[in-house]
Amino acid sequence: MAGPAAVRRRGRCCGALLVLPAVLVSLAACQAPPVPAAQPPPDGAELRVERRFVPESCPRAVRPGDFVRYHYLGSFPDGTRFDSSYDRGSTFNVFVGKGQLIAGMDQALVGMCVNERRFVQIPPKLAYGSEGVSGVIPPNAVLHFDVLLIDLWNLEDEVQVQTYFKPEKCPRTVQVSDFVRYHYNGTFLDGTLFDSSHNRMRTYDTYVGIGWLIPGMDQGLLGMCVGEKRIITIPPFLAYGEEGDGKEIPGQASLVFDVVLLDLHNPKDGIAIENQQVPESCERRSQAGDFLRYHYNGTLLDGTLFDSSYSRNRTYDTYVGQGYVIAGMDEGLLGVCTGEKRRIIIPPHLGYGEEGRGKIPGSAVLVFDIHVVDFHNPSDSVSITVNYKPSNCTVLSKKGDYLKYHYNASLLDGTLLDSTHSLGKTYNIVLGSGQVVVGMDMGLQDMCVGERRTVVIPPHLGYGEDGVEGEVPGSAVLVFDIELLELVSGLPEGYMFVWNGEVSPNLFEEIDQNHDGEVLLEEFSEYIQAQVDSGKGKLAPGFDFEKIVKNMFTNQDRDGNGKVTAEEFKLKDQEAKEGHDEL
Repeated sequence: MAGPAAVRRRGRCCGALLVLPAVLVSLAACQAPPVPAAQPPPDGAELRVERRFVPESCPRAVRPGDFVRYHYLGSFPDGTRFDSSYDRGSTFNVFVGKGQLIAGMDQALVGMCVNERRFVQIPPKLAYGSEGVSGVIPPNAVLHFDVLLIDLWNLEDEVQVQTYFKPEKCPRTVQVSDFVRYHYNGTFLDGTLFDSSHNRMRTYDTYVGIGWLIPGMDQGLLGMCVGEKRIITIPPFLAYGEEGDGKEIPGQASLVFDVVLLDLHNPKDGIAIENQQVPESCERRSQAGDFLRYHYNGTLLDGTLFDSSYSRNRTYDTYVGQGYVIAGMDEGLLGVCTGEKRRIIIPPHLGYGEEGRGKIPGSAVLVFDIHVVDFHNPSDSVSITVNYKPSNCTVLSKKGDYLKYHYNASLLDGTLLDSTHSLGKTYNIVLGSGQVVVGMDMGLQDMCVGERRTVVIPPHLGYGEDGVEGEVPGSAVLVFDIELLELVSGLPEGYMFVWNGEVSPNLFEEIDQNHDGEVLLEEFSEYIQAQVDSGKGKLAPGFDFEKIVKNMFTNQDRDGNGKVTAEEFKLKDQEAKEGHDEL
């Protein structure tokens, strides 16, 4: 008996036109026993429609020619039920005003809104008349229908798009062949939820306009901006049609998608660079093979933060152009200046691809706001810029000289690390003795008193990859502004002590004050001190006296027994050059 579609059948003998709203009736033969005739309806009985619930919002009402999906209960005036769509678990689906329904229902549905509920009383003349339906509806029966409209559309409908939020900035909109990531809630026209990407906590990722989506969604996504929110209403012939999807979506269902676009790119995209701040002075730009230190905030295209070097309070340090970072970042870091700020937008095929990584979802466009702190190349040497040189500049610093100087030390981005001015005293070293980093030893060479210069030291000639904990970051380029205040000439290379005059031919005997043929450290130290005090000898400047004397004594004590004999004792020019610092 029952079925989800109204069927019209003509009996040649009976001449009956059967159009039940939700009842399939099989007429056997014209000789079937007749149903006893009911009393004719009262004179003047007409169609009666009672609107029992009308939704506040009714953007559209049923018109002749529309296709509707509705639930109903059919009963006689005494309350006896003769049919129900609820019992079958599916709506009744039909065109209105095309003769597919009994005349009274065709009229009663006109003007209804989705989610509206109506009570309809249909007189026999607008229902099944004096013939009725054999075994189901008696002749001259008044019919009552309790109707709830679920869905409504027309064959002339198109996809409807309602944008309810659009970002102020919209540099790019969805085009055919773009790949998008979006969240959605999918409902029927009556508001019933059938699917949601939010519930799965994962975006829906797809190409647009190439047939990966239902046609209506392909159309509805075009022109969207990242961050835009819109409602896309799709008629069934642009969705899942007469059959539905076989799961949650019934046949002939209009679909409503509440969509927020999170991401957008095209497989042909390269990286995009937006310069936000470029220093006025940019003497050098990064090239492949350089080593960069930079800060960054990494976000998705919708602004969601996934990583930040600032939160770790440490720069990201890497070589560029050599595959140490994702391809898009490798490209985006080329041509930057120290101090530059730029935004690098990286499509997923140049980022983390379809699989993503950690907090980065698959197929995500990445946005990096970077600030370049410094960069260098492993082939770099010390850079020296002379800012001031006195007119009388004849004595130049060399290895072994004792220097006193002031400095301000900073990173390439101007961050101050240290300053002797703030300490109120000079920094004192013996040049070339390893008391400072190699780059500073190089930067102080050939400098005269009163000269001021800027020395830029790459990390491999500074504090290297490790830096100085709490003071100098690892792999940092250092900038020293130096002023040389005092220079004490050192000794020839390899000497810790020299004579200012002729050396006594009886030197050993003079040192051996007790004439026992052996010189102890105490005797040796007293003698050297006396020579320095009298001006007859000179120690290498800048070193601790006791350490120098002990070193000289150790070089003379060749058998290491703590005593120097006449046989062991030799002057520098009396022995083969062994590289010892001694007399």
